[in-house]
Amino acid sequence: MTSVEEGRPRALLAGASRRWVRLLPWAVAFVLSVALLPTTIVVLTADYGLGGGPASALAVAQAAPLLLAVAHPLRAWYVVFAADVAGALALLTVDFDARLLWPFPPMGIVGYIGLCLALGLRERRRTLLLVWLATAAANVGLGFAAPHGFGAKGLLLTILGGVALLLGGVLRERQEVQRRLAEQETISEAERGRRTLLEERARIARELHDVVAHHMSVITVQADTAEYRLAALPPDVREEFTSIAATARESLGEMRRLLGVLRNEEAHGELVPQPGLPQIAQLVEATARTVGPVEFTPCDAEVPEAVGLSAYRIVQEALANVVRHAPGAATRVSLSVPEPVADGGDRLTVLVVNGPPPKPPAAPLEAGGTGHGLVGMRERVRIIGGTLDVGPLPDGGFRIAAQLPLTEEDFT
Repeated sequence: MTSVEEGRPRALLAGASRRWVRLLPWAVAFVLSVALLPTTIVVLTADYGLGGGPASALAVAQAAPLLLAVAHPLRAWYVVFAADVAGALALLTVDFDARLLWPFPPMGIVGYIGLCLALGLRERRRTLLLVWLATAAANVGLGFAAPHGFGAKGLLLTILGGVALLLGGVLRERQEVQRRLAEQETISEAERGRRTLLEERARIARELHDVVAHHMSVITVQADTAEYRLAALPPDVREEFTSIAATARESLGEMRRLLGVLRNEEAHGELVPQPGLPQIAQLVEATARTVGPVEFTPCDAEVPEAVGLSAYRIVQEALANVVRHAPGAATRVSLSVPEPVADGGDRLTVLVVNGPPPKPPAAPLEAGGTGHGLVGMRERVRIIGGTLDVGPLPDGGFRIAAQLPLTEEDFT
């Protein structure tokens, strides 16, 4: 017989939410033990004529293990079953009235039924079947030695014990099904919530794409047509409008590549190369036309596509922060691959440092920021296994330094 007590609550109904339900098995076991112990001694000695010593020993062996049955019913069954069989054999040594039950007196049947109910609530079907077969075999085997004949009432222990095992097993399986259904409902509810969140994010992203795409398109058209709508534009102003149109068109293209797939689950996006280290020079040049000179130290090293894209996005966000918060500040952008560090592996160092602005801006460039710029940088660096160090400088400037691994084995 195989016990399945491992992984189960220590006591029967220990997982119930109400305290009185958790205490119920202990209360029933205590009442049975207290009631059956003296009753068994009295009946065995007064009615069956068994000696006081053997009667007391049998009463203790049959009643006391019922307390153990709350936590370990199978272990209690071994003791009670052996005591019941021993009691039946002990009664063969005395002369008792034929009207009395044998091989199992009424007190033993009552305790055994409670024990079988506890077994049904805890053990598997196979164990319950083996318990019932052992009970039936012992019952029938003892019947061949019955001193006054063996009738249907001699099988009461087998019949009532089987009913108790069946009832307990049905209740246990019903509780298990309800538990699994509750777990499945919890999982389904979490999945529905997650799906709703993803759908809402996708909807917001599509709306963002529509709104931003419209305004970026307007900016592009206005910048492209400025030289035709406005007479006598100076060459430097015409060049500035051309740069604005090119930047807006590039930003619009990148946004469409990133968000376009949300319009259709089967869309695969445009097969356009992602920006990398070579495009950082163009980014720096465009920023220099907006906020002033930007010192740039390029790097000609061959880097993985993911590293190049991450470096580009880090510089892009860093320069955007300079435009927002420190317009006109002296800015330095540096890309380099220093000697391998002690732990091995080449790394691309991306450094963007800006000084304090020449004068505090009268008003922020944006009415409200999302605060997601540095978070996005950290996430990009984390994905490829790099490190990011950001923070203000003593003179009022700001520094962003990223270390990006150049070997794909280092990516995490």
